[in-house]
Amino acid sequence: MTYRRAVIPVLAGGALLTLLMLWAGASASALQLQGSGNVFDIESANALRVLLSPWSYSDVGGGGPYTDLYRTAMQIRFVTLFLFFVAGALLLLRRLPPVQGRTPATLLALWAWAPVAATLAVTVSAPWLIASRGHGSFRVLPQLAGVIASGGPVAVFAGLLAAPVTVVVARVMDKDEEPLPRRNVPPLAARLSASTGTAVVALSLVVLSYQSVAAWIQTSFPGEGLLSEPGDLLREWLLLGAWSDPTTSPLGDWLTYRAADVLVLAVVWWALRLLPALLTEATAPTMAAGAVCATVLGLLASQLLHWAMDDTTAVRGPVSLLAGLGGGVPAALTFGILAGIAAVVTLRLAGHRKTADSSG
Repeated sequence: MTYRRAVIPVLAGGALLTLLMLWAGASASALQLQGSGNVFDIESANALRVLLSPWSYSDVGGGGPYTDLYRTAMQIRFVTLFLFFVAGALLLLRRLPPVQGRTPATLLALWAWAPVAATLAVTVSAPWLIASRGHGSFRVLPQLAGVIASGGPVAVFAGLLAAPVTVVVARVMDKDEEPLPRRNVPPLAARLSASTGTAVVALSLVVLSYQSVAAWIQTSFPGEGLLSEPGDLLREWLLLGAWSDPTTSPLGDWLTYRAADVLVLAVVWWALRLLPALLTEATAPTMAAGAVCATVLGLLASQLLHWAMDDTTAVRGPVSLLAGLGGGVPAALTFGILAGIAAVVTLRLAGHRKTADSSG
């Protein structure tokens, strides 16, 4: 799919995603209306308000220059949300067009890219938001980590609408194009590539997320002043999960809980196994973007599994599902990029070796 044909679908999807996030932010104010208590209980309303507030223009405090800083932060947030989604979706749609059996993969990739774009937008706008609170000079990095972690859940649900619209418009724009057959990728090279990329993701999910290692990451950077406690920020960008020994729970429950981590690695491996054949050209940027989307999809699958296994979900209600989705996206972005690069390097090395063996 050419960039000229892809630009209209991604603009439509980016505009819809941005409008949905604007609407979600505006809904935070509606939760304070008198009749909202007839729809949500107090606990659910408070939880929803916390989830929606990162995208709300009404959460302004302090007045004066602080109000201006907050509005600037939100303007930057929504503009960059649109730009980040368009940039990523344009790359994905260019190399993964929704034709010839690729439509489900394109739809899933665009859906996973929505929380990634939201996380990047929240990160870029975070300095203005922190300054608008009036105490931006106090523990900047922990504040930054908290802001970054707050923007993902809503985008997961907004992406459920933005991704199908993007795909539908792309199908309409690309209806005259000839079908694109899948690329012929040697099975062994594809498996080696997927295994290498999955090993990179496992480094974060298993090694860095292990309780003692995660504690060392978070606490081994003591400091005072403006840039104190960088461990909080590193934890956001390096840890995909949380591992602990089965010391406080039966072994069966611990293994059941770890099944969600196995699911993450299984989704990543399967996606990286299929991705080289689905792409029109397995370039490093496209493989990196695809690996990021695969890691996010694995996280979403594991979070849904956690939610299904949690006994308290019936008590907390459906709001707990919304709050639990979209976590770990910064680390998925970090290690997804590394996994994609490792996978494409392995794929090319394995392909060159096979060619050399055949010619010899």
